[in-house]
Amino acid sequence: MRTTLTLDPDVAQRVERLQAERGVTLKEIVNQGLRAGLTVLERPPRRGHFKTGEVSLKPSGTNVDDIAEALAVAEGDSYR
Repeated sequence: MRTTLTLDPDVAQRVERLQAERGVTLKEIVNQGLRAGLTVLERPPRRGHFKTGEVSLKPSGTNVDDIAEALAVAEGDSYR
């Protein structure tokens, strides 16, 4: 496939550096880069597990009806 490709200046500089280091053509660098990038893009997105910590509010006598007070007990005053 033939196409015109416009590279951003920072990308062009990296491509030129790799060409010089590896002694390969522009076509080879672009194809290697696209293969690597497409492999990453084709992977399903990672969905990490999110866990929240537990904080017991009962022993402290905190009124759980007062959200601000409960957050201050659970997270300290830095929640603000």
